[in-house]
Amino acid sequence: MEILGADNITWYHSSVKVRRGFCSDCGCSMFFDPLAKDWIGISMGAFDGATETHTELHIFVAEKGDYYEITDGLPQYERIPQ
Repeated sequence: MEILGADNITWYHSSVKVRRGFCSDCGCSMFFDPLAKDWIGISMGAFDGATETHTELHIFVAEKGDYYEITDGLPQYERIPQ
């Protein structure tokens, strides 16, 4: 997958453990990067068209809105799994 306009991505350290990437042009939140992990979270709504991806798990479920039901049977975590 290619990100067009990568020069417009700005990184912000929201804590000592995490940085977040956003578009410096429009302010769209795009990435969640836990520095001690070997993965990066991507805001899927930032992409146009089909992504050919799927959900594997849900994190921070204790903070979800009471209007939001998770019924897909995937693993749920109160925090990021270790």
